[in-house]
Amino acid sequence: MYDYLVVGAGLFGATFAYEAAKRGKRIKVIEKRNHIAGNIFTEEIEGIQVHKYGAHIFHTDNKMIWEYVQQFAEFNRYTNSPVANFQGEIYNLPFNMNTFNKLWGVITPEEAKNKIDQQKLVLKNKRPSNLEEQAISLVGTDIYNKLVKNYTEKQWGKSCKELPSFIIKRLPVRFTYDNNYFNDTYQGVPIGGYTQIVEKMLASDLIDVELETDFCADKENYLKNYPKVIYTGMIDQFYDYRFGSLDYRSLAFETKVFKDVKNFQGNAVVNYTDDQTTYTRVIEHKHFEFGNQPDTIVTWEYPEEWTSDREPYYPVNDIKNTNILKQYREISKKEENIIFGGRLGQYRYYDMHQVIQAALNVVNHEFDKNV
Repeated sequence: MYDYLVVGAGLFGATFAYEAAKRGKRIKVIEKRNHIAGNIFTEEIEGIQVHKYGAHIFHTDNKMIWEYVQQFAEFNRYTNSPVANFQGEIYNLPFNMNTFNKLWGVITPEEAKNKIDQQKLVLKNKRPSNLEEQAISLVGTDIYNKLVKNYTEKQWGKSCKELPSFIIKRLPVRFTYDNNYFNDTYQGVPIGGYTQIVEKMLASDLIDVELETDFCADKENYLKNYPKVIYTGMIDQFYDYRFGSLDYRSLAFETKVFKDVKNFQGNAVVNYTDDQTTYTRVIEHKHFEFGNQPDTIVTWEYPEEWTSDREPYYPVNDIKNTNILKQYREISKKEENIIFGGRLGQYRYYDMHQVIQAALNVVNHEFDKNV
């Protein structure tokens, strides 16, 4: 009856299902949660689109991907400019001349670079071997201690000295007065939220969606009854943890509606970088769409240790997990009728544009390889 079973109704699975249906294939999509759209799921509350699983800002340098996603939603001009709160002191992110001026009183890029170079001397030209040393090599000791160290340790549940240096290599640092976190050409948030994107992707008569359905609870029957499976769940769970469990970091969210409060914090995202505050971020959702509603909705984001009853968010790419992953990838390559995709199926951090690109790569290999 079906050509494909897609496990997971997130962005990867939905993109594949949409493209397969365009090619006349019939697809069954099953989703463990009670809603589609995975972690980009947004829900309208009090006229505000609430990002239920943390802040999501679409950004890319790829014009093709930007045009592709806009067929499903109109995007606004939102620019990601978070601020950091360190014990009541407010600093601009990413680290830029506004940050350096607030911290040191410097005005020119040369002054800022000299200050950072002076502080980097504590490394004594040592090649960074952990996150702490990598951060100091990029921004010096003052910014590391105020804006990086505690936030990162809360996020990962480990000392920065225990974390690999590559985690911080994506840290944006610029010597201009520019608070735009991303350097990408295209950036925005869909007007009306992200859920509509996946709804439109899955709207074909050739796609059937079944929610609150756990693939792993009946895996053998699914594999027997469907000719090909697109699997976006946890790769180690698929193989019954044969080589051990992969580690993740999880998140907990506390969301409150504030009646008759038009503006709670003045920005969509505020990072809390001290070690006394247990949460890492506070998100005020209306600011993603420049909302003027009479009320506001605010979410506090708490990092947590991952356990099997919690949602896995961030892969822990240390040596132990890298070695376990290699074993799973080796056996997954031998599967003829199963394709692993998405952040859980490939155990990697993905931005949204990367998810779409990865799904389109699978589509191209699956359907267009002979074209």
